[in-house]
Parts: sequence; structure tokens; C-alpha cells
Amino acid sequence: MKALSEQAVEQAAAVLVVEDEPLIRAMAAEFFMEASYHVLEACDAAAALSILEGRDDIGAVFTDIEMPGDMNGLALAATIRGRWPAIAVLITSGRARPGASVLPLGADFIPKPYLPTDMIAKIAALMVSGRLE
Repeated sequence: MKALSEQAVEQAAAVLVVEDEPLIRAMAAEFFMEASYHVLEACDAAAALSILEGRDDIGAVFTDIEMPGDMNGLALAATIRGRWPAIAVLITSGRARPGASVLPLGADFIPKPYLPTDMIAKIAALMVSGRLE
């Protein structure tokens, strides 16, 4: 059984999935939807920032590191933590393995390939810890 705080987080918050590969983005979005999250999708950092600027219901961002455009996932994560510190950020990559010193404060990393249960658990933990701070 989930803790009450985790259930409340899942019911109230949206997750923004930022991934340039359409099939991977769709798969990640499906995992979050199956865990009862409302899901938004962006194909790059610019689209993600546009979505974040227009909404106040996003509780977490799940982003790949390597994306097209002027900003990669690590820079996006740092921008999110700076502008929207209450938003949880989970970063992923199939190639890069950033150390803790490279991750923005409060963000976490999960390598590809990831298990859906691990991804959901990390996002839930980040969202709950962010609300407790």
C-alpha cells in the first residue's frame, strides 16, 4: 500500500516527459499514465520551458540529457531547479552517466534502460521530498 502522501502527489501533479525520440517519449509517458499521473510531453528543452511557463500543475519533469537544440537535459534541469524549485527533476540517459556533482541540487538520475517501477519510484520520492522541504 502506498503512503498517503505518495497517493496525494500522484493524484494532484502532472509529469512533463522531455525526450526527443518519439517512441521512447511515448513509452515513458505511458509508464507515468499507468501510475495515475497526468502526463505532458515535449520533444526538446525549448518546448519544455514553454509548457512550464504556461502551467502551474507540473510536479515533476523527466528529461533525457541528449536532445537537439541549444539546451541539453542537464541545462534544462538546472533551469527548472532555478526557476521552479518545487518541481522534481529526474534525469536519464543511455550514454552519459553524470556524477552527483554534475546534477542540479535536488535532481536525481536514472540510467537507460530503466524499469518502469524504478522510474516511478524515483519520481514519487523526489516529489514527496520536494513537498517536505
